[in-house]
Amino acid sequence: MPSVLPRLRNDLDFLPSPLTDRPGLLVRDPMRYSEVAMVLPPLLVRCLACFDGAHSAEDLRMLVINLTGGPDPDDITRGLVGGLSESGFLDDDVFRALRATRRRAFASAEVRPAAFAGGGYPDEHGPLRQTLETWTAQRKPVPGVAAAGAILGRNRRPVAIAAPHVSPEGGASTYAAAYGGLGDELADRTFVILGTSHYGPPNRFGLTRKSFQTPFGEALTDVGLVDHLERMAPGGVDLEDYCHAIEHSIEFQVLFLQHRFGPRVKILPILCGPMICQMTSQTTGQMTGPTGRPEEDPGVARVLGALAELQAARGASLFWILGVDMAHVGRRYGDPWSALAHDGPMSGVAERDRKRLERVLQGDADGFWAALHEQGHDDLRWCGSAPLYTFLRAHPGVAGQLLEYEQWNIDDQSVVSFAALSFEV
Repeated sequence: MPSVLPRLRNDLDFLPSPLTDRPGLLVRDPMRYSEVAMVLPPLLVRCLACFDGAHSAEDLRMLVINLTGGPDPDDITRGLVGGLSESGFLDDDVFRALRATRRRAFASAEVRPAAFAGGGYPDEHGPLRQTLETWTAQRKPVPGVAAAGAILGRNRRPVAIAAPHVSPEGGASTYAAAYGGLGDELADRTFVILGTSHYGPPNRFGLTRKSFQTPFGEALTDVGLVDHLERMAPGGVDLEDYCHAIEHSIEFQVLFLQHRFGPRVKILPILCGPMICQMTSQTTGQMTGPTGRPEEDPGVARVLGALAELQAARGASLFWILGVDMAHVGRRYGDPWSALAHDGPMSGVAERDRKRLERVLQGDADGFWAALHEQGHDDLRWCGSAPLYTFLRAHPGVAGQLLEYEQWNIDDQSVVSFAALSFEV
């Protein structure tokens, strides 16, 4: 019986080759189990369909013969299979060994090192401070909109902000709007950072006891609070979640907090995986859409309950930071059309974004969840929905205001939207 080829991993990034002299498809590992980036020429891109767990090596061989017209495809097939395997791109023993090694290394590390220093921002203290000062000076005044932390009414106090997690360079003005109004009185708080987990499993919350190292120094994770959540929410949290090693949604918030309050800020970093609640139809037995609420999952319910209890008991010593982006539209995200920020169809996206934000700013978790799924699914692909929903459940009674809304072309054909929000009680 012909040997079946291993499956191509389903968590890889596939992008057009950026090299003009090497057209084709760039393949890379966003999980960073492998540091290899491979450019496949167009002919070999067509061969990737054989790595589905059903095709054999002979199927691949025959496909190469048909594509090349050559009588001896063995060098090509061996090179493709070997290259994909050695790069860690196939679901085989090589990949599993790479994954185990990376996860062990993160679990045993004393701190969570800066993953994006030298790429998303400078990796030296002086240039980083100058860059942050440039970024935080870029806030664009919006008529009728107050600064973060501004009082909404008498006897109200600031309790949270939401900032983007997009590249700081692309979202500098919105980061500045979110962090610019944080007062000195917050310096001694523990900042509960709810970040989007782009790579974590659904309905799980990623924790780590590790402090976050950046070029500014070490932001101190409140290990006692991490341990408390682990005890209170079994089945809902992953301790020493490897996703922390590669995730930017919390790292970027740590940078801005350190710039504002000094390197040794106290944090409680929590990665929020996508929230999925599916119901089984009593008539067909098939899984249907998200007709319920995330907390119908027992693990999610325990985490939301534990966070609400933590806020009720220790709210005076906490301040919440949400690292969230919103809509993802355009060809990069599977839409059949090209998107240009604030142009054409993006005006409709902005209107829908704002309607969803109205629910958030009114503290309406149920209304927000309903707005996300008004089409039966979230067709705008808000990757910050899980942290926002978590916050609204953990901190009932908040009222917020929109400080800034922005759209940014992440490439020539795709747009991400994001906002700066402040919340008070």
